[in-house]
Amino acid sequence: MSDHIHMRTITDLFRVFGADVKPTHPLVAILDFTRTHPKVEDNTRIGADFYAILFKEYSGDNIRYGRKPVDFHDGRLICLAPGQSIEMDAMEEQQPTMEGWGLFFHQDLIRGTSLNGKMEDYSFFSYEVSESLHLSDKEKQLLNDCVRKINAELKENIDVHSQSIIVSSIELLLNYCSRFYGRQFITRQHSNHETVIQVEKLLHAWFKQPGMDEKGLPSVKYLAEKVNLSPGYLGDLLKKETGKNAQDHIHFHLIEVAKNTLATTSRSVSEIAYSLGFEYPQYFTKLFKQKTGKTPVEFRNMN
Repeated sequence: MSDHIHMRTITDLFRVFGADVKPTHPLVAILDFTRTHPKVEDNTRIGADFYAILFKEYSGDNIRYGRKPVDFHDGRLICLAPGQSIEMDAMEEQQPTMEGWGLFFHQDLIRGTSLNGKMEDYSFFSYEVSESLHLSDKEKQLLNDCVRKINAELKENIDVHSQSIIVSSIELLLNYCSRFYGRQFITRQHSNHETVIQVEKLLHAWFKQPGMDEKGLPSVKYLAEKVNLSPGYLGDLLKKETGKNAQDHIHFHLIEVAKNTLATTSRSVSEIAYSLGFEYPQYFTKLFKQKTGKTPVEFRNMN
C-alpha cells in the first residue's frame, strides 16, 4: 500500500526533500537537488498546494507521474499545478545523485499580480510527464539564469520590492517555457501531423455512427485518450498545427453534419438538434449561428 504525503507549505517541502538549508521565504523556494535527500518510502505519492517546476538531469526510474516512470537523463523539465502529484521511491545508495533544481511557488505569492491572471495561459501545467519539455543547452542556460536571479533575490532581506522582483522573474521563466514548447511543437511537426490526421479520422467516424442522440458530442478527453495525449497538450498541438483547438475541431464536424442534414432533409431544427445529442435545441441554434453567421432556418432557406 503506497503512502501519501501532501505538502501544504514551503516548510513541508524542505522537510520532505530533506534539504540541508532552511527556507528563506514562506511562499517561494528553489531547491538544489544535489543538496536534497528525499525522506520517502517506495511508492510514496507526493502532492502539494503550490506550483512546481522541476528540472533534473539524471538517469533513474524512482520518480513516476501518472504511474509512468520519468527518465531525466537527457534533461527534462516538468511543470505541476497545485493538486497534481508525483510518485517516488526511496533513493538507493547506488543510484546516481540527482542534479538540477526545483522552483516552487504558492498561488498566494502571485495573487493580486498580473501573473495570477495569466496562469491559465501556461497550459503546459496540465501536460503529462511524457509530454515534458526537452531543453537544448542554450535553453537550459536561459532557465538557469532565471533561477539564479530568483535565488539571489531570496537571499536578500524581504522588502516592499521583493514580491514584484520575484514574480516578474517567475513570469519570465514561464514565458521562456512557452517559447521552448512552441519550438518543440515545430520540431515534432511530422508526428504532430499524424496526430491531426488521427483526430480527424476519429471525429469522422464518431459523427457517422448511429445513436448520436444518446452518445452526444465527443469530448476533448475522449480524443486525447485515443491519441495517447493529455487534453491540454492535444489542444495546444492542434492550435499550433491548424489554428483551431480540439473543441473547434469537434464543432466543425458537428456543423458539417448539421449543414448536410438541413440541406438534404425536411427534418425540423429541433429534430436535428436532438439527433446530434443536444438536450436543448436553442443551444444548437446558438452554436450554429456562432459558427456560420446564420440560424439553421436561414441556412436551409438559402439552399
